[in-house]
Amino acid sequence: MKDLLTKRTILLFSFAALAAYPMSAASCESLLMLKLPSATVTVAEAVGAGAFALPVAANGKGKGKGAAANYSDLPGFCRVRVVSKPSSDSNINIEYWLPVGASWNGNFLGTGNSGFSGAISTSDLVDGVRRHYAVASTDTGHEGGSASFALNHPEKLIDFAYRAVHEMTVLGKLVSKGYYESDVRKSYWNGCSAGGRQGLKAVQMYPADFDAVVAGSPGVMWTGRSTQAVWIGQQTHKDAESALPQAKFAVVHAAVLAACDAKDGAKDGIIDDPRKCSFDPATIQCQTAADAPDCLTAPQVATVKRIYSDVKNPRTGEVYFPGHEPGSENGWNTMAGANVFGTGPDLFKYIVFNNADWDYKTLNYDADMTAAMKAGAAMDAMDPKLKPFYDRGGKIIQYHGWADPQISPRSSVMYYTKVAEANGGIAKVQQNHLLYMIPGMAHCGGGDATSTFDMLKAMEAWVATNKAPDHIDASRTRNGQVDRTRPLCAYPATAQYKGSGSVDEAANFSCKQP
Repeated sequence: MKDLLTKRTILLFSFAALAAYPMSAASCESLLMLKLPSATVTVAEAVGAGAFALPVAANGKGKGKGAAANYSDLPGFCRVRVVSKPSSDSNINIEYWLPVGASWNGNFLGTGNSGFSGAISTSDLVDGVRRHYAVASTDTGHEGGSASFALNHPEKLIDFAYRAVHEMTVLGKLVSKGYYESDVRKSYWNGCSAGGRQGLKAVQMYPADFDAVVAGSPGVMWTGRSTQAVWIGQQTHKDAESALPQAKFAVVHAAVLAACDAKDGAKDGIIDDPRKCSFDPATIQCQTAADAPDCLTAPQVATVKRIYSDVKNPRTGEVYFPGHEPGSENGWNTMAGANVFGTGPDLFKYIVFNNADWDYKTLNYDADMTAAMKAGAAMDAMDPKLKPFYDRGGKIIQYHGWADPQISPRSSVMYYTKVAEANGGIAKVQQNHLLYMIPGMAHCGGGDATSTFDMLKAMEAWVATNKAPDHIDASRTRNGQVDRTRPLCAYPATAQYKGSGSVDEAANFSCKQP
């Protein structure tokens, strides 16, 4: 009798395991017949294990057969293309990669875009299927990286702002069920920059779409971020004297480190919290009117001060977007380089003023901003009322580099502070929503920081155990070697040096509250 019960238990366990990782009950090709609301499956093709290769370019110089080796570790998957048309002016392209049978982890993963990007990301799909998710990517309803698609196309703007991600997610769960004949267990999101904005916007508008969201360097103040690009562009292109040569970025950065690096107790080439750095660029102004490679002219000092300064209404003092932080200087070429950062003029040309010939130098930070904030509201993701998502047990890991030269890191702190105020305080919010501010990290990675980490893996552990991570392990790689490790701490805690040992070893730091 005991042996019978044991065999029965083993049998039941085996059935449970199969239920957790079901074999696909439908053929991949049969998904061409799948009926979807306001959408059509256009491609459904099986890709064998290790057989995926990037297509050869039309000129014959692109990646072809040789690229297959880069993907030899991929499991077999069903590749599905869907076109969604939720409005009369919508044409949203979506791609799903569904791991075959037992290689599926039972979960869905949505992935984000960058800037005004209208492109499906193969690299995100590859990463997702490597992690054994049913993974999705969308072009957000247009092609190309400009906002020109939105000119006189309000429905396409809605698609870009939030609807394409919602469609991708709702349809993705249906496509997954059609293939596996099983509902997805959990729905995850992973995105950075515009992708971070997309994830938080989804939480705010459609709290049932995702169970867990990883939002990196999120452009939550999308209109403000675009305004800042114009703000800096107006200064750096005002005249030849105001332009900041790229070689001067390093000069300013070195002066900032000299003034503020050691304030956190560890002289390690990064600034722990730049809000505590009171660097004045006038301290490195050239002693004579002549320019020199190791100092700033008076007009260049004015430019640096504008880059650091908040974008404000000159009449009321209202802050539209916080300035760049000390420590971000090595990445200033993005916004303060030879060209004005495109997302700024694009938003005003094609979304605010509906005028492709609009000149960014004419922007008035008083008269024009009411219209700008109204036009950009669909893209902004600043709603702090996240209770519906939290009540479902939803979890968010938000992260941002303190040296981000594209999206001011203080915008993340400002949003998280609003969320805490609206939802019972930081201690309560941290049960569902953690923010990691990463010293020295640039936009979505890089910089001098320990910017190698796996936030999605940390989220998976949090979901599995329902225990929030007390820290996240991070490292820095130079010349192919890991030369520094450091714990990442949930805001407002910071990684504080214990006072002895190498500043390159995580063991010599601990997370402490301010």
